[in-house]
Amino acid sequence: MFTKFSRIILRNRILLIILISVFTAYMAFEAQSVKLSYDNSSLLSSKDSAMIDYQKFKAQYGEDGNVLMIGIKNPDIFKLDQFTAWYDLGDSIRAINGVQEVVSMTRGINLVKNEATHQFDYLPLVKQRSSTQQEVDSLKNTILGLKFYEGMLYNPRTNAALMAITLDKKKLNDRTRIALVANIVEAATAYQNQSKAEIHYSGMPYIRTITMQKVKQELFIFVMMSIAIAALIMFLFFKSMKVVLSSLLIVAISIVWVLGTTVLFNFKITVLTGVIPSLIIIIAIENCIYILNKYHWEYRSHGNKIKALIRVVQRIGFASLMTNAATALGFAAFILIPNQMLREFGIVTALNIMLEYLLCIILLPIIFTFINPPTDKHLKHLDSVFFGTIINKIIYLISYRRNLIYGIACILLMIGFWGISMMKTSGKIVDDFQKNDPIYLDLKFFENNFGGVMPFEISIDTKKKNGVLAGTTIDKINELQKMINTYPEFSKPLSVAELFKFSKQAYFGGDSSMYTMPNNIEKGFIMGYLPKNQREKNNNLLYSFLDSTKRYTRVSFQMADIGTLHMDSLMAKVHPQIDSIFSPKKYNVVVTGNSIVYARGTNFLIHNLFDSVLIAIVMISLLMALLFSSFRMILVSMIPNIIPLLITAAIMGFTGIPIKPSTIIVFSIALGISVDNAIQYLSRYRHELRVTNGAIKQSAISALHEAGFSMIYTSIVLVLGFSVFIVSGFGGTQALGILISTTLLIAMFFNIMVLPSLLLTLDKRLASKDFIEPIVEIYDDEDFDKEAKMEVDDPDLKD
Repeated sequence: MFTKFSRIILRNRILLIILISVFTAYMAFEAQSVKLSYDNSSLLSSKDSAMIDYQKFKAQYGEDGNVLMIGIKNPDIFKLDQFTAWYDLGDSIRAINGVQEVVSMTRGINLVKNEATHQFDYLPLVKQRSSTQQEVDSLKNTILGLKFYEGMLYNPRTNAALMAITLDKKKLNDRTRIALVANIVEAATAYQNQSKAEIHYSGMPYIRTITMQKVKQELFIFVMMSIAIAALIMFLFFKSMKVVLSSLLIVAISIVWVLGTTVLFNFKITVLTGVIPSLIIIIAIENCIYILNKYHWEYRSHGNKIKALIRVVQRIGFASLMTNAATALGFAAFILIPNQMLREFGIVTALNIMLEYLLCIILLPIIFTFINPPTDKHLKHLDSVFFGTIINKIIYLISYRRNLIYGIACILLMIGFWGISMMKTSGKIVDDFQKNDPIYLDLKFFENNFGGVMPFEISIDTKKKNGVLAGTTIDKINELQKMINTYPEFSKPLSVAELFKFSKQAYFGGDSSMYTMPNNIEKGFIMGYLPKNQREKNNNLLYSFLDSTKRYTRVSFQMADIGTLHMDSLMAKVHPQIDSIFSPKKYNVVVTGNSIVYARGTNFLIHNLFDSVLIAIVMISLLMALLFSSFRMILVSMIPNIIPLLITAAIMGFTGIPIKPSTIIVFSIALGISVDNAIQYLSRYRHELRVTNGAIKQSAISALHEAGFSMIYTSIVLVLGFSVFIVSGFGGTQALGILISTTLLIAMFFNIMVLPSLLLTLDKRLASKDFIEPIVEIYDDEDFDKEAKMEVDDPDLKD
């Protein structure tokens, strides 16, 4: 089949160049529309019960993840210049387009008892900008006396102040959020320069915005570094600028195709899809090395450029197709995961791996028909003393010291199982940020001073109209709050119960000692002072916690970013206690919020990603079955590629790298890439078995002589290529680079030493008729000389 394919390629060079150019131009046009994703991508399926509860909650009460927080620690906050600066900051931020509301101790609401109207007036806590220290001192006494805001907008123990900025949801899911957040940061920076108080930022809108800005920056950095490394390696291996430039042309076209397909599928750049261009560069260079190495081998054997190029396509075209298919399957496993971001990652990567294979196998031979054949200098790498010595040493070891190889492999495997037992899971919102990253440090500031920034919501359905305002319900809510606050992970709550305490304090003239739950008689007085209908809800704190029928209410907490394991343990304690307060027969209580959804989603994703590893193993095994037919050979070929995954898992256990979505994807990716070496070597081994009439040892050694150089070269490229991710500012991307590089390095040892050793040890038990005569033939040598002569004599292909 690939003999005919090589004829089509080389006889239609100009037409194919035009078609590739037109397609690339179209993809480049589409790529101009590529966008970054600013959506709050859910890890959960839309059909999951936790997600359904969360969507119902947002429909009833509004978004809970659209608040950006600014915090300071300033012991002089109640000095005139500092207080007015904080006041001015609130006003300037509120004036920014896209900001819906700003709440701080200078922009809060105070309840004041109006004896004339027998209602509470909702008045600004600070009515106007202060002009004297005496005014500030008076406001200080008022603010510190309002227990409703204590620990929420101001922490008197640490002198920390918080400003909560509610953003327009419509501006959060597109690029305008960058300008919105930048304007807020600009205003806050001006305040910081004036007051000399360090500013801290957090909240989901801020974290997501900074994350995507980093993704954009790193996308460019990774691509540039990957190209530089690829160019350097290609030059060191082949000593030819023509080879380097040809390979970089393949790389450049591949990047354009990646961005174009992303747009065509109506996808956006996420944390995951942002690394795809670099991945494709690495895989493209791997393919280029295989093709060029084979081209040089063939040219040196007979000195005919066209014949060498034909043999390249014919002899490794199908083998390369299978290796790329195996790599694509490793990524395609993510398509079966019920998570949109992973599906997009799987679709774009798998598709572009196959497109990049076609580009390499078509365009690279065409390019070299126009380039002078390689000189002796360019062929020196085939006789590299250094790599030649390594190959000869490996051949010695697999021939005479196989027990040593097996011993080392067994020791690594035992260490692997030991390390796996030490693995742990994680799932924090800032897991992928380094410990010294400002986002991580700022999050810790809010956790230490205000309890955290992760929304934790409890929705209560009393199952009857006006049920929330019943005395027993208010008391139960207060009891619930006390129970939740026995856990240090939670902030002070916001609820109807807190509002009743606030109202009692207002009823008794603002006396801070009256910030307690009112008794039944006091509740009657207080209810008389509250607005009677929802028409006044804009100035009515009560309706922030109620629906119009007063059947439903919410209790809102912020909590620390504690990770999935801790969250699961905490919820196992909290849920029974909630049921003991609110009987499930009388009330329907749902625990939800961003914190719950994220923790549940992380657990869901980790479970499904483990499944993706099994799916990848099964799909790649089926591919191997198509190639090699023999079950025993499939088993032997997969062992050297699965064991490195176990060792990598052990490394995670020993080094404390947790199991999380950004690290669990390593295994499917690494398996799909590492198995390429096994396919290349076994394909060559089977070819040699035919040539040598079944001489197993000679075939294994000959296959290693030819395939060994490419196996080492490509492994070096892959290890160095994935190492670029180590410079990432994201811990998950760093781990991706470290773990995949490590896995591929270990896999090279197993494929280049353990696999040939197993072939020699098991000899004829593996070299069965099923293996030698497979369902699909990789090296199509039938009528080769006739086809090769036909092409060499073709006047269209004369140099």
